[in-house]
Amino acid sequence: MTTERRRRVNNEIHFERLGRLGRIVLDRPKALNALTLDQVHAIHPRLAEWAADSMVGAIVIEGAGDKAFCAGGDIRALHDACKAEDHPFVEAFYRDEYRLNRRIKSLPKPYVALIDGIVMGGGVGVSVHGAARVATERTLFAMPETGIGFFPDVGGSYFLPRLPGAIGMYLGLTGARLKAADTLWAGIATHYVPSARLDELRAALAEGGEVAAVLAGFHQDSGPAPLADKQDIIDTCFAADSLEAILARLDAHRDPWAAETLALIRSKSPTALAVAFEQIKRGAALDFDGCMKMEFRLALHVALAPDFAEGIRALLVDRDNKPAWGPPPADLAAWFDTPAACGDLTFD
Repeated sequence: MTTERRRRVNNEIHFERLGRLGRIVLDRPKALNALTLDQVHAIHPRLAEWAADSMVGAIVIEGAGDKAFCAGGDIRALHDACKAEDHPFVEAFYRDEYRLNRRIKSLPKPYVALIDGIVMGGGVGVSVHGAARVATERTLFAMPETGIGFFPDVGGSYFLPRLPGAIGMYLGLTGARLKAADTLWAGIATHYVPSARLDELRAALAEGGEVAAVLAGFHQDSGPAPLADKQDIIDTCFAADSLEAILARLDAHRDPWAAETLALIRSKSPTALAVAFEQIKRGAALDFDGCMKMEFRLALHVALAPDFAEGIRALLVDRDNKPAWGPPPADLAAWFDTPAACGDLTFD
């Protein structure tokens, strides 16, 4: 790594030891702490180091600033790489990001995400697979990938179908945004702590006490969860056996919320919706490694498909919010079952 690149990486992510605590800070606040490939490469070995260090009792990850924990992956970099047909970068981004997700899932020590602000996409991947996810009054969760022609990856095929009822299918298809109380109710977050107490919480974790007990001592009531009132509708409509049946059930339901949700889904990429439905259904029967291998196959197909470039153009580049989606490909099933040209995802 060159000196210039090392300096840039060091400015974007920070590691420090606070007593018995290893701390990671994503530091790109102007970009809402979007996760870069360089950050992924920096985090992975540090987690391995701290996992082997008997003086580190727990690991905490957080985002700089007061707006976002991590609002996703570096989509612009991926967009530019896809346009330039830089396939090695695209392959490396997803391969190494998914390996990091798996490292977090398999860590032998408590991994605590302080989700103070927006958490979407890649930010979900570096938080939801940890032992503890702390929400605050500023938490805003979403898996919005179908709105940019992609699918809810970073382990979405594993954790979404394991949420209560059909909530995971609802979140994966719609990209709906949840605030703190809903994330607690759905099991995405494990604790609620006001942002004003996070410094105090971090200091308590650094003292080396039992992590579960420390978190329980800071946990507060997050208030009522609005999503709970929609559980029956969600389970009725989103537990259907096909995407077409989900849309039909929403169309037939009398609650105005169902009509709003149907309109929301119909604004998404048809290809991404078809992929998301199938990945969540398949993911329910796969273990974590199986889900990540499936997602790697999908990512290298979907990222190079027309809807991904069009979604990023419409929402992030030109910002006209008028994507011209194409129809799903006839060989969509092959995306799930055929290894990528670079081979399947492996874990070291």
